[in-house]
Amino acid sequence: MLLAVTAAMVVILLPFYAAVMWGVILALLFTPLYRWLLVKFNNRSNLAALCTTAVVILVVIVPVTLVTLALAQEASGLYLRLQSGELNPSQYFHRAFNRLPDWATAVLDRLGLVNYATLQRRLTATISQGSQFAATQLFNIGQNTFDFVISLFIALYLTYFLIRDGNHVVRAIGRVIPLAPAHKNQLWDKFSTVVRATVKGNLLVAAIQGVLGGLAFWFLGVSGALLWAVVMAALSMLPAIGAALVWVPVALYFLLNDATWQGLALIAYGVFVIGLVDNLLRPILVGKDTLMPDYVVMITTVGGMAVFGINGFVLGPLIAAMFIAVWHIFGSSR
Repeated sequence: MLLAVTAAMVVILLPFYAAVMWGVILALLFTPLYRWLLVKFNNRSNLAALCTTAVVILVVIVPVTLVTLALAQEASGLYLRLQSGELNPSQYFHRAFNRLPDWATAVLDRLGLVNYATLQRRLTATISQGSQFAATQLFNIGQNTFDFVISLFIALYLTYFLIRDGNHVVRAIGRVIPLAPAHKNQLWDKFSTVVRATVKGNLLVAAIQGVLGGLAFWFLGVSGALLWAVVMAALSMLPAIGAALVWVPVALYFLLNDATWQGLALIAYGVFVIGLVDNLLRPILVGKDTLMPDYVVMITTVGGMAVFGINGFVLGPLIAAMFIAVWHIFGSSR
């Protein structure tokens, strides 16, 4: 019966697992603030938890909503410019194709792509499919607005109660786990440390790289700088290569269209500024606190995102850390 009711509970919560997960994460991140407010409010837990949840809304929810709205507006404007012909990627592509060196043309020849007409047809088909996909996603977002609002409500509602009653919940769970108290404390410490380090570290690195990349694109006159900044921030969740997936093609475009100084400047900026943020801050903010090697953090982050989507940047390293901790407990207890 225990297994049956547990499985049933998992099935019920599965559609909103992301909301539950982020409720737990937000509670972990803002519990120190709650404890500080609890002292200031003379141990009035409801008021302290309510104020902490309000801070979560102001610091996390409102900025994310504003950025999302600005991104939607930017993406919509870019889509309209593509549809109206104001932006014509095929012309830029033709100009770049004519400036390719001989070795690059030879590679395209082996792939059967040396004919510009063939390339243009494939490019047009790709852009058309991308536009259809973008339109479909926008339609789906409109349809799923209610689900998003429900998930957001669940996350904030759960955040409030976990902030207020988190200690009681942890103790109740600890009582039914058949492990020694030292092992329970070790697992809980590892869980909370990895969640805090992963979320704060990865999000901070992604935000810094997105801002730096967006400023560079704006300075160089790249259309849709805000859109590309958000895309760069999202891809920055992938360690080492994420941000480069955005700025490298833009730099190549500049070089192939006689904008040599812009291309070289963007390459230097990407390597020595944007890349340096990833190489310096991520190991300090993520690897140092999780006590996991950088390669383990990178592999599990990429694998987690491949399995769980955007939530995998937390779940991947968390599963790896718990895997290491549980095997360590098992080995030391034999």
